[in-house]
Amino acid sequence: MNGAHSLIKTLADAGIEVCFSNPGTSEMHFVAALDAEPRLRAVLTLFEGVATGAADGYARMAGKPAATLLHLGCGLGNGLANLHNARKGKVPVLNIVGDHATFHVPFDAQLQSDIETVARNVSPGFVRTSASTEALCRDAVEAIAAARGLPGQVATLILPADVSWGEGGMPCPPPAPPAPQAADDATVEAIARAIRGGGKTAFLLGGQALREPALLAAARIAAQCDTHLFCEVFPTRLERGAGLPTPERIAYLAELAGVQLAGIDHLVLVDAKSPVSFFAYPGKPSDLVPEGCTVHTLATPAQDAAASLDKLAAALGAAQAAPALQPAMRPARPRGRLTAAKVCKAVGHLLPERAILIDEAITSGLLLGTMTAGCPRHDLLTLTGGAIGQALPNAVGAAIACPDRPVLALVGDGSAMYTPQALWTMARERLDVTAIVFNNASYSVLNVELERVGADAAPGPKARSQLALRDPVLDFCRLAQGMGVHAARADTAEAFCKALEYALANPGPHLIEAVVPEALGGAKRRLLPWLLRTLPSLPPPLRRALKRRIAP
Repeated sequence: MNGAHSLIKTLADAGIEVCFSNPGTSEMHFVAALDAEPRLRAVLTLFEGVATGAADGYARMAGKPAATLLHLGCGLGNGLANLHNARKGKVPVLNIVGDHATFHVPFDAQLQSDIETVARNVSPGFVRTSASTEALCRDAVEAIAAARGLPGQVATLILPADVSWGEGGMPCPPPAPPAPQAADDATVEAIARAIRGGGKTAFLLGGQALREPALLAAARIAAQCDTHLFCEVFPTRLERGAGLPTPERIAYLAELAGVQLAGIDHLVLVDAKSPVSFFAYPGKPSDLVPEGCTVHTLATPAQDAAASLDKLAAALGAAQAAPALQPAMRPARPRGRLTAAKVCKAVGHLLPERAILIDEAITSGLLLGTMTAGCPRHDLLTLTGGAIGQALPNAVGAAIACPDRPVLALVGDGSAMYTPQALWTMARERLDVTAIVFNNASYSVLNVELERVGADAAPGPKARSQLALRDPVLDFCRLAQGMGVHAARADTAEAFCKALEYALANPGPHLIEAVVPEALGGAKRRLLPWLLRTLPSLPPPLRRALKRRIAP
């Protein structure tokens, strides 16, 4: 058996069911071997960033890795941004990168590069070039074990062409799944003692702590001990909706996050890292933990978050406490001229049962969480690593992982242009995805950041031109139709609701171009009113504190 055939059988035996590919000459033996293995689905993408983002979205929803197939170092380079997002989200991905035949490497051909060095940026825990056909399947099993480890990670296996076409490959048995452990008794007792000792305590939940069992355990502790529940700014996967606890997401804006965390004496991390500012800003701290606050770690990403919270609940006498749950409620149907807020309101008004909601709407999606909190249960996937171009590829992977669930991907116009090739794969695979593109003809978030970093308060025409997407304005309907995706444009709430109802009633893919005004024009004097207007539920003390922090 040649290397490619034995590798593909090893992958299938280990439960790898999907390979998102963008192959080239060095991977042709792998491609040819695909027909011999009916258990492995091959999904073609037209750009490597779609392949890697799809593998990320698939693993978030399937709970196990998919494979990618990328062409040499340049192909890996094209896929790095979404591998970065997967790494930051602790998402398991088996990243297979083809390479030149080993005997061809010394000739330094045009596409020769140092693949291992490039891969270590996104795959620091496992990078290996398979040196022989005989060792290939053993290497693959170790790569799969690394990807599925605790926490999950991107594992990169580099496949030289002659290792792939060589004879003597032997399939290897699949690796044993990992078994996470709960926090030890000493850790649980120390945190319980801190909570009993008084002071304001909050939990910061991330990773596996944002699934239903862990959320319920955390909410029981909160009900019994009067603690507050936060979740990460950009959760990998958050189960939410009516009947579930609703942790408060830490704000992207450090000014607002500082207001949220102010006064906390004890911050308990559960599969989450201590909060830091997304960027550095002149004269502002990077560490968002309030001065005098003690940070405790109940469970690391390598531990069982739900079991750890259950142990802590038992230690605090909270095992039978009644958790606070989100009541069922939906916003009213929006009307009139379309705005970003009305798009979020319409999504909340119409969101179906068991939807998968992918949020890369940046500034336009600020109200999405508020508008969908009481909707039927759904999963939320977000931009874990901040590298834009994730939403459309994530939607491909999520739809393949969960073909019986509707997928809605909300994305800004600038972000959508990073990986629009995902639309072609949606059409080719007939995926039930509705992509909602906020077209405000601007990198709106950068208008905010231009002021927050202390740059010129009155940017000139060159600076403004770097943040505007006009001249020409992008036409997403025509772009989508050119790739086989049904598309509609809406500039009123009525038209948007009609388009979304049609998309949800007819299996996709669909794209809705929401033509909305820019939320913020870029002047600092507009930032505070914009925040207060778009965060109507912010309690009065927090509104006053926010005014003090970012008043012009």
